[in-house]
Amino acid sequence: MEEKGKRVMGLLVLLMFATFQGCFSEANQPTSKKKSTQSTAAHRFGSTAVFPITGNVYPLGYYSVTLKIGNPPKLYELDIDTGSDLTWVQCNAPCTGCTLPPESLYHPKNNLVACNDPFCSAFHLPENIQCEANDQCDYEVVYADHGSSLGVLVTDHFPLRLTNGSLLGPRLIFGCGYNQRNPGPKPPPTAGVLGLGFGKASILSQLQSLGLTRNVLGHCLSVRGGGYLFLGHDLVPSSGIVWTPMSRDLLDKHYSSGPAELLFGGKSTGVKGLQIIFDSGSSYTYFNSQAYNTTLDLMRKDLKGKPLEDTVEEKALPVCWKGMKPFKSIQDVKNYFKPLLLSFTKTKNVHLQIPPEAYLIVTERGNVCLGILNGTEVGLENFNIVGDISLQDKIVIYDNEKQQIGWVSSNCDRLPKVDRDYNEDYWQPYAADFSVLERELSSNCSEYH
Repeated sequence: MEEKGKRVMGLLVLLMFATFQGCFSEANQPTSKKKSTQSTAAHRFGSTAVFPITGNVYPLGYYSVTLKIGNPPKLYELDIDTGSDLTWVQCNAPCTGCTLPPESLYHPKNNLVACNDPFCSAFHLPENIQCEANDQCDYEVVYADHGSSLGVLVTDHFPLRLTNGSLLGPRLIFGCGYNQRNPGPKPPPTAGVLGLGFGKASILSQLQSLGLTRNVLGHCLSVRGGGYLFLGHDLVPSSGIVWTPMSRDLLDKHYSSGPAELLFGGKSTGVKGLQIIFDSGSSYTYFNSQAYNTTLDLMRKDLKGKPLEDTVEEKALPVCWKGMKPFKSIQDVKNYFKPLLLSFTKTKNVHLQIPPEAYLIVTERGNVCLGILNGTEVGLENFNIVGDISLQDKIVIYDNEKQQIGWVSSNCDRLPKVDRDYNEDYWQPYAADFSVLERELSSNCSEYH
């Protein structure tokens, strides 16, 4: 199975002073001079947008959300990717390499971002682009799997239902991709990428700049498939979270932390100083060559005498084992393997537990495969990526305001309840029934004011 692309191209983008237009919402009401601060605005607007997630690590290999874009709005399924900033959709301009039928593509309508716009100039930093009158703002993003998207920046409405019931239609900037390159044998079924990095090109940063959300996001990926994504701070648990500071020195284009030490079965492997990237755009976890080879050697030694043997027939992943009979689930085989642990050495008692079910998959053939890959071999150099397989059944929070990443074990099949003290108007159905959430998100703004 082909792995989704890892985004290693960070984008440094300045804030564009965009405007938003809402409908049927207190967001349209005049703001008192005494309550004009950004934090007050975020509080007034409920500050969190919640989206159901679909997908899984195996066999699909991706998690995605469905967003509405445009007026009238149209649905687009997008990969969720904390490893990149720019959101883009396949675009009929016309399109080369698009995988969706023409009627499912985005159609620009005189809404191009101009080349001389400050957003465009900042997007291309450190390059100094030369603009002619009426030029459009082009973009190109290249991912670590050599996939890419080439297109033009546009601006359009994003209808959003916030957790207090407010329905807004902010105009946000995103990519209209008219030339896509997909290196895998099977093109992705999604319409594009939802970039959730901390750069100012990201949807999260744009919503925060408009005072609609706090600069916080989180996701909860269910091991059974699905889950939820939130932009804003309302769904951050009040206790139980393990926090580690973000590193913005060496890996300042990614959500990263470290250094970390790798443990196997509760014992040190001798591998230390690992810089860790948290990337929801990666299906699997990647270690550098030293950490990967050490882990694989220890596993193989530990498996001696157990009813598992290597199999080269399985093509799902590079390293797989078969048992006496086909396995039906991870529960059948997890006791043969020991847990891994990443200990973040700059902060006391901060550990990321990686039990066998967070690094193994059972294939359709009933074999068990290692969901940790050699990142150095695929061009990630010394980077270490914690991907979806190791983030399942955890609420993972990226708090850009406090510069920290946190996680806590959770049932990702249901939305958690929100503190009623924060906002009395928070609708209980959001916390109990995904179908209600989907119905609310399907409500259309008939017009923008």
